[in-house]
Amino acid sequence: MLQAGSVLFDLDGGLVKAERLIAEAAGAGSKLAVFPEAFLTGYPRGADFGALLGSRSEEGRASFRHYFENAIEVPGPATRRIGESVRTHGLWVVMGVIERDGGTLYCTVLFFSPDGTLAGKHRKLMPTALERIIWGFGDGSTLPVLDTGFGRMGAVICWENYMPLLRTTMYGKGIQLYCAPTVDDREVWQSTMRHIAVEGRCYVLAACQYARLGESPRQVIRGGSVIVGPMGEVLAGPVYDAEAILTAEVSLDRIIEGKFDLDVVGHYARPDVFQLRVNEAPQTAVRPVEVEDK
Repeated sequence: MLQAGSVLFDLDGGLVKAERLIAEAAGAGSKLAVFPEAFLTGYPRGADFGALLGSRSEEGRASFRHYFENAIEVPGPATRRIGESVRTHGLWVVMGVIERDGGTLYCTVLFFSPDGTLAGKHRKLMPTALERIIWGFGDGSTLPVLDTGFGRMGAVICWENYMPLLRTTMYGKGIQLYCAPTVDDREVWQSTMRHIAVEGRCYVLAACQYARLGESPRQVIRGGSVIVGPMGEVLAGPVYDAEAILTAEVSLDRIIEGKFDLDVVGHYARPDVFQLRVNEAPQTAVRPVEVEDK
């Protein structure tokens, strides 16, 4: 798992750094490398893009355009380049990116299989607070849980992890490797990650950015990446105040042992009292009539 900062608003620079980190993760023997939220091309913490209630500034619009121009299309040239690096090193990669689609940006996680294929994506369902100014909302069509061969893997981004129904959806899909890309560097985040591991009886891999303000020593995001086992035990981290690679071995046997006494979508559920319905249909603003008629 990779704790690293973005090359902010610089797609080419970010891709070079991503390629280096993928190589380093593979060199450490990793079968899975998890990058933080918005690694390509940045989480602009502290920026307001000139937005006030009822008004936007011209300078803010120009800043957004710069952010937009360095976002990536999915699929597109950037995903192909990442895929080539992944194929060279032969591991699964989970990477937080800023995706552009039409005129909208999304906070997205991409999944690459060891052969370099773009195996899936998840768009953040609920941007938090001012994030809603710059990012659109994902929908239920991008909630994959993928079979890696060594565990079923999915991703929930940053404060999505505070959405109980989203967590339950992932548990219902049989998630075993629960990736949590984030920029939340608060101490209380550690409690959340341990709670999810215990609740879902899964491995939680929380990758946080570590970022400084330009060349200054001032930290903007201090890290806190951590790997937690299915009984809530901390296996690696948390690491603060530096970029780092965290590793841990996982055993699916440990998950089964944990579910002996707690399976929140199985023997510990009460579907006669509580049920969750999930709409996984793509939500688009414009649809031909014949699509609605089918």
